[in-house]
Order: sequence, then C-alpha cells, then structure tokens
Amino acid sequence: MDRLDSEILGVLREDARISYRDLGVRVGLSSNAAAERVRRMLRDGVIRGFTTLVDPAADTRAGLVVFIDVTLRLDTTNEDFERVVLKLPGITEVVHVTGAYDYLVRARAADPAELDTLLRTLKREAGVAQSSTRIALRAATGGPAR
Repeated sequence: MDRLDSEILGVLREDARISYRDLGVRVGLSSNAAAERVRRMLRDGVIRGFTTLVDPAADTRAGLVVFIDVTLRLDTTNEDFERVVLKLPGITEVVHVTGAYDYLVRARAADPAELDTLLRTLKREAGVAQSSTRIALRAATGGPAR
C-alpha cells in the first residue's frame, strides 16, 4: 500500500459510493486507475467490503439497539465464544477489545424480553461470565466518523 492507496481509502471512508471518475479526480488518477486500485485493495483484503450505516432511530423496525460488554468465563476460549455468538439472531457486530471486558457486542432486540433472552443465551451458551448492557438512544449526525 502506498500514499495513493491511503488517499483512496480516506476518500472512500468519507463516501464509499463515490464514482471512480470522481475518486480519480480527488486523488489525481484516471477513473480506470482509481478503479483498478480499489479492485486490488478488495482482492488483497485491505478493503473488506462496503456498508450502509443506518441511524438506529430511523429504523423503526429495529426495536432496541444495544451494546453489550462481556467478560468470558475462564473455561471459554475466544474462538468458542465467537463461533457461538456470531450465529445468534440479532448480533450485528462482535469486537475483541482491551480494557475491563473481553468483547463488545452490538445487537438488535425487538423489545426488553428479547434482550433478556439474548443475555441469558450469551451466559448459557456462549461462555459469558459477566455482561454490562447499554441501550442506544440515538446516533449523533453530522457526517461519517473519521
């Protein structure tokens, strides 16, 4: 990866839907050269995909969006936890983190009863010893995070 690739990634973080023509203009390349660099970064795994970020408040079907900090039981491996939790309904993101907890899990639940079921399942089947749950109230707007 070189300076141009880094520039391209910066532009794509701002607007992943930018045309190759406009991307090329922004970084000083032809549209074909910009497209080829993006394709190469996709092929090499530098870019893992593109996504759409939705404000939880805008999706009225979403119910609750929650962030669950979890600590694993001593007899649970990271691989075992990840294998189980990634198959659970409602899980949207699982991140191994530093600090007081082992993982941050982002999930959706239709209502408090469904959240309760999810938390019980995490403890019973995924090897979670302790959890702390936060409910998203709204997402701040003003453009993409950098």
